[in-house]
Amino acid sequence: MLIDAHCHLDFPDFDADREAVFARARAAGVGRLVVPGTVRRHWDRVLALGGRDEVDVCLGLHPYFMAEHREDDVEALAAALDAHPGVVALGECGIDARFADSLSAQWRLFDAQLRLARDRGLPLVIHCVRANDRVAKRLRQLAPPAGGLIHAFAGSPEQAKAFLDLGFVVGLGGAVTHDRARRLRRAVAALPDDGYVLETDSPDMPLAGHRGERNEPARVAEVCRVVAGLRGQTPARVARDSTATAGRLFGPGL
Repeated sequence: MLIDAHCHLDFPDFDADREAVFARARAAGVGRLVVPGTVRRHWDRVLALGGRDEVDVCLGLHPYFMAEHREDDVEALAAALDAHPGVVALGECGIDARFADSLSAQWRLFDAQLRLARDRGLPLVIHCVRANDRVAKRLRQLAPPAGGLIHAFAGSPEQAKAFLDLGFVVGLGGAVTHDRARRLRRAVAALPDDGYVLETDSPDMPLAGHRGERNEPARVAEVCRVVAGLRGQTPARVARDSTATAGRLFGPGL
């Protein structure tokens, strides 16, 4: 069985054919999906998907949507996490250094969510763009005990090791399928068997050969095949290892 450890199936991109997307995922061998929250006003949609047997959910405040977040959102997040004990992680949270004008506010919001996760013993799902070293430093300082996932990892072997040493795993998705991602591919080849999970970030992060198309969870099977080739392993081995790691990270229900 494969697990898509990060997909945004609550997004409106899937409103027209969500059931067909689930069906294609099942047909591709994807038996479980993890759906993270991004903004407060959409948490209800994420939680509704969590009512499905094959879906686990996270709740968080995403740095890409800073304009949508309000001052009481962290308090609301704490209340939502307490009200929904089945939530498997806090996220998607993190830092996106492409947006320099909101970077200070991003760090304040990230720190607040790190503390929430630490206090509740929850793993984190972290969005980290152009900030691997800085985020690793902050995680080292706050030391969240349950670790988490560095989603859509695109860094070096050394940066991957730094996150692994902190108790995190890295998420491998569409980026690994692109030939130009040489540094990332070296990192993938060097990862320990229990150091990664597979993901799609649907509807985003398209795979090579699918530029401009909506991504979807069924394509995690293709990510698995590419990762297997980079690691000199069989797809069955990569599926088994990544599924075991997702279960260890997010709980035995996966």
